Amino acid sequence: MQVKKTWKQVDGVLLLDKPIGLTSNDALQKARRLFSAAKGGHTGTLDPMATGLLPLCFGEATKFSADLLNADKTYEALVKFGVTTDSGDAEGNVIATATVNVEKDDIFRVLPQFTGDILQTPPMHSALKRDGRPLYELARQGIVVEREARAVTIHAIDFLDFSGDVLSIRVACSKGTYIRVLASDIGNALGCGAHLIGLRRTEVADLNLANTVTLAELEALDESQRLERLQPVDALLLSLPILAVEGEAAERFRHGNPIDLSEAVSGKIRVYAEERLIGVGEPGSDGRLWPKRLVQLAL
Repeated sequence: MQVKKTWKQVDGVLLLDKPIGLTSNDALQKARRLFSAAKGGHTGTLDPMATGLLPLCFGEATKFSADLLNADKTYEALVKFGVTTDSGDAEGNVIATATVNVEKDDIFRVLPQFTGDILQTPPMHSALKRDGRPLYELARQGIVVEREARAVTIHAIDFLDFSGDVLSIRVACSKGTYIRVLASDIGNALGCGAHLIGLRRTEVADLNLANTVTLAELEALDESQRLERLQPVDALLLSLPILAVEGEAAERFRHGNPIDLSEAVSGKIRVYAEERLIGVGEPGSDGRLWPKRLVQLAL
């Protein structure tokens, strides 16, 4: 007889080191089951061939997961020259090959062309939708549709290594950047074509790989040890200034009402009462702080 799974209220952020071969949602569901968490979500998709930092949110932390979707990210990428695929990465079909006659100086000359504000054309093998259908579904049927180039920002491309026909780089970029497209564009600029053969995400906003855990490591822990690997709900809010409130102001804010500010502030603010996060607020035109998201954490 199958035992019905019991789901619990679990609040916090798990910094998962996603393994290769799993979709982000697969990784989320595996971790969610290990915690028996009733509610969970991830903060930005990593392709199955990619590894690295995948922040997972449980319970009240899911209220802030969308904020990281818009955050800057950093990747380490392996780019293979001389082979072009229809997907821009190693999972696609080879559509062209070329002789590689590239020196380091050529790479140093080309990389600056892709820093700053640039335009990228999203690949057909992507989750973007056309008439309600993901582009990758159309691509699998051999259908190619026009895609409008989108503006993204590459903050920096650091050269790490070049050996044979494989380039290793670190890329700090804005949301919406396709590293596959960047790899292909670099190859085209060098006249030999290229595709992405490895990708590891190392940073998302202020989060990095320092406190990550793998699914295998989680499976080896007992329940209490797993909970110790969770970061607090406010781990996603480290870039926001802090406002401490007490008494009547704390109660008003907890119940969704604006509170007075002693000085002018701008942007989102994380609000604490008795050293516990109670929500995030934003100043209104009336000079008061209005609740934007409230949290209900168990005592």
